[in-house]
Amino acid sequence: MKDMEQVLLNNTSIDELIRMKIEEEFKPESKKTKEKLSKNIYELKEVPKDCIFSKKSIFRVYNRKSKNETLINGVQADAMIGIQAGIREKILDGELTTFSTDEAYVKFEKAVL
Repeated sequence: MKDMEQVLLNNTSIDELIRMKIEEEFKPESKKTKEKLSKNIYELKEVPKDCIFSKKSIFRVYNRKSKNETLINGVQADAMIGIQAGIREKILDGELTTFSTDEAYVKFEKAVL
């Protein structure tokens, strides 16, 4: 209540007061919506198969040559697997969470659904 009194004393416009009131009313609803929209899944077995090699998944890549670490999405990870079809199937089945190439070591990090 004191905040409102201070705002009124500072000659805040009526439009600004209305905006502040609306934002205050919708803040709890906004948080609930954001929580429902994104859910992090850290266990590969819990990720739907169609989301593993999509933009919804995140993989951590350790580059063996440059010793750098980066994050990539599932589409990029799928491209890194190349012709290693057996590895792709094992990842889809949840049997493997990591794979390696000549240049990198790739590990499933999480999926954001």
